[in-house]
Amino acid sequence: MPSFQYIIKDNKGARLEGIIRAASIDEAAEKLHKEGGTIISVKSAAEGAFRGKLSLFDKVMLTFYKWKTGVTLKTLVFFTRQMATMFSAGLTIEKSLTDLGREEKNKKFKRVLKRLSDDIKKGYSLSESMEQHPGVFDALFVSLVKAGEVSGTLHTVLNHLADYLEKVEDTRLKVRTAMAYPVFILFFLMAVTWGMFYYLIPMFSEVYGRFHADLPAPTLAAIAISNFIRTNIFGTLGIFVGVVIGFFLVYLTDRGRFIIDTFKLRMPVVGAVVLNSIMSKFCRTFSILMAAGVPILETLELCENVVGNAVVESAIRRARVMVKEGYSVAGAFRKTGVFPPTLLQLTATGEETGDMDRLLMKAAEFYEKLVDSVIDRLTSLIEPVLIIIMATVVGGIIIVIYLPIFNLGLAMSAGLK
Repeated sequence: MPSFQYIIKDNKGARLEGIIRAASIDEAAEKLHKEGGTIISVKSAAEGAFRGKLSLFDKVMLTFYKWKTGVTLKTLVFFTRQMATMFSAGLTIEKSLTDLGREEKNKKFKRVLKRLSDDIKKGYSLSESMEQHPGVFDALFVSLVKAGEVSGTLHTVLNHLADYLEKVEDTRLKVRTAMAYPVFILFFLMAVTWGMFYYLIPMFSEVYGRFHADLPAPTLAAIAISNFIRTNIFGTLGIFVGVVIGFFLVYLTDRGRFIIDTFKLRMPVVGAVVLNSIMSKFCRTFSILMAAGVPILETLELCENVVGNAVVESAIRRARVMVKEGYSVAGAFRKTGVFPPTLLQLTATGEETGDMDRLLMKAAEFYEKLVDSVIDRLTSLIEPVLIIIMATVVGGIIIVIYLPIFNLGLAMSAGLK
């Protein structure tokens, strides 16, 4: 007999969720209705639990679709906040969308708002309309809006969602700010290295060629690389583009993404920033979904889709299966071996007290502070490290170029003796 996942509110207003067996969803709803309380949602327990895997081609096309149709997170935050304010003020959803669409400057998002307004006029709900634009509104956004519609607290959910998106944007901005300087130095170093191989080494190669000198192996290797770059400049660019595309395709595969994300988490210093950022986003997502009344299994599935790291996604997936089999949430998290102790303790306390959403929000704030702390240390350490790396690379190339001169000087000194 099929199983159905439900959320109800009892006569005292307490939120209850669980799994019930019935021949159909109508029979499940009828059983719940007879038991009393208000039904918030009933859905197949298997729904969305295990999605079919996309092929590599499908993943590539989905990535390009999201890139083509997506909007910035800043735009989405402003839209969500405005919708919450206008809806709270008593405006209808259709009126709110029409007014926002009239003032929107982003042409892509303006078209999306127009389509949302048209769908609302046709009788669709806001969540159903948003589902038609996955490049703009992800599964988390749609699920929260749907939960707000069912519970009659859409304006509250939209406010919480706007707060959540702002925090995500702040954390992302902090990480990007910390990584901007290293990325700039990396590209500058690549440009300097290319310039030395393209312009400087050929000058010394011509000089050494006139004297028919026996060159050291490192110098010969540098000259060979320089000749290849100069005679195959388009081939070199093609190789570089091929490596980038290859890395992109490897990252889209399950195995490749898992290996790369594992490396990210194990990197010194940077790994701590990545992990704490992920935990902050996970806790905040979990908290806002629980507060909105989303079922625990669906909450875990949505959290899996937003953390953005294959290692943590795999842990959440395993935890979801264990919760479905009867484990507590904290117990399932602990068995994965991925989640940090602070999160485990707060989750266990939240389950015992029935206040998991508030405690997980506290956990999110805790991990945000850790991100700030690590970024501050990273900023102070990264400049001298990058200077050392740049000096090593550029200095190494110069030494290789001048090796024949050094050898000649040593030979002359030996001859004078």
